Amino acid sequence: MAAMSVEAMTEMVGRLVGTSSWVLVDQAMIDRFAAVTNDHQFIHVDPEAAQATPFGGTIAHGLLTLSLLPAMVHDVMPALEGAQMNANYGYDRVRFVTPVRSGRRIRAHFTLRDFAEVKPRRWQRTTDVTVEIEGQPTPALVATWIVQSFL
Repeated sequence: MAAMSVEAMTEMVGRLVGTSSWVLVDQAMIDRFAAVTNDHQFIHVDPEAAQATPFGGTIAHGLLTLSLLPAMVHDVMPALEGAQMNANYGYDRVRFVTPVRSGRRIRAHFTLRDFAEVKPRRWQRTTDVTVEIEGQPTPALVATWIVQSFL
């Protein structure tokens, strides 16, 4: 994707920037995330025990869903023209609305909420993110994501 000027990025405020490709969240991915984070709660890693829960099977860690956002935004959000680097500044109002069942596909919708110069040559992009679960009426996750670009 081509880089976007400060002026063009400013004009995107309030608009849907794009929607990511679908990402399959399978049990192997969930198990790898559990191994990395040492979070082996049975609702994530034990399909048999998780079957007896209201979820009806294993679910992804909420933080796994959140951690997929950088990969999902990659092909959607244009780079800022002249940026030397970007830094994740953090997330506001993260909510894990609906569990992502193992074997489901998710994708993210990115809407630019704000874009402003916070220091000389440092621009802050605030993006509202909604992660959709294929075939589900409610999202998996909603959040506001803040990234800073250094020119």
